[in-house]
Amino acid sequence: MMNPIVKFRKRSAAWWRGLIGAGGLAVLLVTVISCQTAHRAVVLLPDVPGAKYIGSKECEQCHEEIYRGFQTADHARLIAEGPNALNAGCESCHGPCSTHSESGGEVKPPYSFTAGRRDPTSYAGRLAVDPARTKQTVCYTCHSDVRGQYNLPSHHPIPEGRMSCTDCHPPHKGSAYVGGGTSLLSQNESCFRCHEAQRGPYVFEHEATREGCTICHTAHGSVNAKLLTVRDANLCLKCHFQQINAGRLLIGGSDHTLRVQQGTCWTAGCHEAVHGSRVSSSLRF
Repeated sequence: MMNPIVKFRKRSAAWWRGLIGAGGLAVLLVTVISCQTAHRAVVLLPDVPGAKYIGSKECEQCHEEIYRGFQTADHARLIAEGPNALNAGCESCHGPCSTHSESGGEVKPPYSFTAGRRDPTSYAGRLAVDPARTKQTVCYTCHSDVRGQYNLPSHHPIPEGRMSCTDCHPPHKGSAYVGGGTSLLSQNESCFRCHEAQRGPYVFEHEATREGCTICHTAHGSVNAKLLTVRDANLCLKCHFQQINAGRLLIGGSDHTLRVQQGTCWTAGCHEAVHGSRVSSSLRF
């Protein structure tokens, strides 16, 4: 006959194994659900008279190369709402493409960004805007917060039509956010395409550039000149440690008590080479 203590221990071990197994199954189930839902975003699509949404899969028939690359794009995860939700990635930007598909491409989608006959759209007068600004109008439909930033005094020339959102945010392949995380240098490369003078190389580089241009500049618009996140010396003091000693303000061991009153660090004639210098470790000249 089995010892009662041994029998109890076996039952306890079996109970714990069952509990751990159930817990592991629950964690796995939550993980699977999270992975399925975290990569999908429901969007409210506009109505276009006479046109219906047919799903991104239909686009593959004619746009095979773009479709393959689009599977890696952020916007590929957009779906229409409702019980019969479909993958609306392509059409979330280009509009419902039923007439485009049925006409064999003769009729352009409501937003095609190319010349050609287009469908009527519920966006009404928005299609009458200058072609250089059509892309931003579509982007603003979802990214209204960014639209507000472009109304600020200092901004990239998107509203003026000299740039488009897709110059920095590729819509058809990969992440729409260039750089970030462990890829800060690739983020800088996106900026250096236009701001070549800031690329360097420098003998003495400003280490802040290693953190990415957006450590000092906003990407879309700012109330401060040159898209700066802070307009005065407080921008530099976020990184450069300061001490108060006997009534003196010391930065880098040097007395800055009067210097900080003369203007910003980069306009007071001290640290003008804010991105890097070839002659001064203090980023002068």
